[in-house]
Amino acid sequence: MPPKQATLGKFFGKANGVPVKPTQSKLSFATKAKPVKKEEEPKEEPKNERNGDTDTAAEADGKEVDGDAMEVDSTPPSEAGKKRQVKEEEEDSEDEPPTKRQRRKPAPKKSKATPKKAEKTASKTKKASVKAKEEEKEDEEEEVVSPAKTSKAKKTAVEKEDEEEEVVAPAKVSKGKKTVVEKSDEDEKVVAPAKASKGKKKETEKSPVPENEEESDAKEENILSSDEEPPAAKAKARKKVQSTLMSATTKDLYPDWKPGEPVPYAALCTTFSKIEMTTKRLEMTAHCSLFLRQILRLTPEDLLPTILLMINKLAADYAGIELGIGESIIMKAVSESTGRSLQHLKSDQNEVGDLGLVAAKSRSKQPTMFKPKALTVPGVHNGLMTIAKIEGQGTQQKKVDGIKKLLSAADAHNAGKGIDITKDKGGPSEAKYIVRTLEGKLRLGLAEKTVLVSLAQAVMCHEFSQKGNRIPSTEDLAKAETSLKSVYSELPSWEVIVPAMLKHGILNLHDTCQLQPGVPLKPMLAKPTKSITEVLDRFEGKDFTCEYKYDGERAQIHFVAHDADMEMATAAPTAGKSEKGVANIFSRNSEDLSKKYPDILAKLPTWVKEGTKSFVLDCESVAWSTDEKKVLPFQQLQTRKRKDVKVEDVKVKVCVFAFDILYLNGEALVNKSLRERREHLLSAFDPIEGEFAFAKFGNTSELEEIQILLEDSVKASCEGLMVKMLDGPESSYEPSRRSQNWLKVKKDYLSGVGDSLDLVVLGAYYGKGKRTSWYGAFLLACYNPSTQNYETVCNIGTGFSEAILETFHGKLSEIVIDKPKPFYTHSTGNKDQPDVWFEPRFVWEVKTADLTISPRYRAAADEVESGGKGVSLRFPRFIKERDDKKPDQASSSRMIAEMYQRQESVSKTKGPSADDDFEY
Repeated sequence: MPPKQATLGKFFGKANGVPVKPTQSKLSFATKAKPVKKEEEPKEEPKNERNGDTDTAAEADGKEVDGDAMEVDSTPPSEAGKKRQVKEEEEDSEDEPPTKRQRRKPAPKKSKATPKKAEKTASKTKKASVKAKEEEKEDEEEEVVSPAKTSKAKKTAVEKEDEEEEVVAPAKVSKGKKTVVEKSDEDEKVVAPAKASKGKKKETEKSPVPENEEESDAKEENILSSDEEPPAAKAKARKKVQSTLMSATTKDLYPDWKPGEPVPYAALCTTFSKIEMTTKRLEMTAHCSLFLRQILRLTPEDLLPTILLMINKLAADYAGIELGIGESIIMKAVSESTGRSLQHLKSDQNEVGDLGLVAAKSRSKQPTMFKPKALTVPGVHNGLMTIAKIEGQGTQQKKVDGIKKLLSAADAHNAGKGIDITKDKGGPSEAKYIVRTLEGKLRLGLAEKTVLVSLAQAVMCHEFSQKGNRIPSTEDLAKAETSLKSVYSELPSWEVIVPAMLKHGILNLHDTCQLQPGVPLKPMLAKPTKSITEVLDRFEGKDFTCEYKYDGERAQIHFVAHDADMEMATAAPTAGKSEKGVANIFSRNSEDLSKKYPDILAKLPTWVKEGTKSFVLDCESVAWSTDEKKVLPFQQLQTRKRKDVKVEDVKVKVCVFAFDILYLNGEALVNKSLRERREHLLSAFDPIEGEFAFAKFGNTSELEEIQILLEDSVKASCEGLMVKMLDGPESSYEPSRRSQNWLKVKKDYLSGVGDSLDLVVLGAYYGKGKRTSWYGAFLLACYNPSTQNYETVCNIGTGFSEAILETFHGKLSEIVIDKPKPFYTHSTGNKDQPDVWFEPRFVWEVKTADLTISPRYRAAADEVESGGKGVSLRFPRFIKERDDKKPDQASSSRMIAEMYQRQESVSKTKGPSADDDFEY
């Protein structure tokens, strides 16, 4: 008997008795599932619960995969075992500290009850003895379990519970009518087919099957923490995708449309649906590559809007174009376009938990007199752009009308037929993905990095097919990926890259797309450390420099003089125009800060030397006291208005502290050493007290001198030190990467005060006593980029003044929602529920004294393997609001898990854990 699903039982249960998945990739449930009776479970396997649901695995029929090719054109089994969301690698190890990773074995998973037929043989099955001989070789990316033989068995089920892909061979099993092999791992693995002798049936999941690869000699202990895959793993992944793309049996997911015609939106939705039904990164990459190659072959001019919709953006970050559509507006549009009442929609929303599925269900039941024109990718993109740009009076109704126009044309081929939203998570419904795009969360687990790799592979395959060469080698695919990644890190603008790539080829991108003033780079980030000695160990035998770490807002200033032989790549704001040239200032998120800091742009010409014609400057804007001539706390900077600031009205003065230069006089400097970049920086500007200064630094490797520098930086109202590699290729500037070559040492680490984290506000509790008029405490969460869920981590009620509580009450009251979002992972106990829930919008920096395991919270529950319990903060204290961060840039669950595990390892010496303030 399949387990009853907590919230979506009747939507996702299968009539034929096939077990359901315990958790959906993008949905979290609010109640616990009923306990499942175990038919067969090794005694040593403990119970493991996550988010209130018992982890289960299911059987699914499958066919053997031929060779290395992935069966991307076959339907992935929707009920084939619990599939946690794929861990999309954040760009180049954004979260991990510069310490060696501990070897961690995955927690054993709980077996799932078999269907009714299996119950009859339960007593016989329990008598089967299991003798498994396994040789485990754990590497950073893969684990191989030695093959074994299976004797007489009537059925063999290979169940997968891994996050990505795993190489596992079956264990030796003695006589038994049913054998279940369960596996779980964190990293990338592929399931090998089980071998059963004289068996009546084999039940295996369809899964990519790799070649037998040579055992890697690389030890995990010798690899510094980094999400960067080893070259061997990368080459193997490319070979797999290569064989899939070029296989004669591989079919496009959607039938060809006429060449030159716009790409049907249904084709994109079909690809989205296939991606949503898998958790394997390689399969996601293959699906994307196939679809993009089809577009290149038929309608290459639609490649740009397709890429933007796949990464759920309308334009580059610096363009500042966002939808900002609330749930109430979307629900009103769905109601008006389908004729269903808001009451019925809210009822469905409460039952299903996914407004996209509600829209798909509502749209499919609506009969139409005339068949509307099918949606196209450029049509949907233009429609969304129109909605995003609506301003002025009657904005809300105009946006509703724009959404109605899209929904009315969605799923024209299925209008009136009805869609079974219990099948394949709603299938390739256009209405579903339009609504999710409007909400800002596609819930596919598809990161921009995966799309980038898929695009590189698709373009290279297309270019080879154009030349008559059918198959590019894995080396060719590697060159394409490297070229596109390198260019995108310096010029993160698909609007510039895609047309250039189509015109000049992917391998010639560097010649046509280079760093340009006006297009902000993603900043380089630093790894946290817990001691100065750790810094010395990391940089042993190498030259490094120690800079003050200023407590301000990261900024990137772009400038082009009028007499320079180039122009700003984007339109300069009015505040940035002067007699000397044009300038703009961007945040760490590539947002335009010209309206927040017009005073910086106004004073800029005074500290730029005559010979400096163009530059891109990496710096920190810090609040400055003109009377005391010193740096002020970050809280003072936050009192400034964010928009429409007039220079004459500025009360909190700002000083710019420059620490790096990325572009100077027409030349990109990112590949030069820090020593060279610093020389260029010092020669291009004139410091002016209280307006512009260079970050103070000291080039030393002596412990005592570093300690003095740290103490001096704290006295100067700074947070601590930034320690950077000074010479060699390792000292180059790496955009968007949290690098081992930049380390930060903050005063809090050494004083043992605790760690600071950036957390998202999800809920609140009504205040008592003096706080009766406001919210008295708040529920905070970290962000899991793998599942795209917010995982609760603590309640907080200290560190707030009455003025702050009053301000937050006003802000948060505007974003109250009726129930938690489906992507909130939280405790289901009545005592643990906040009085109100919020949209995930605000990020707060919080300091904690310690981390512990708690059944009340769900942060990093899968990472720490604590039987479903999560990590919680002890004695959390509010520090400040981080209005320079988006919710999905909050501290990750992986970082919290690592902080907790490192805390155990350093507890003997009473050393503090590292922090994750993401300031750099």
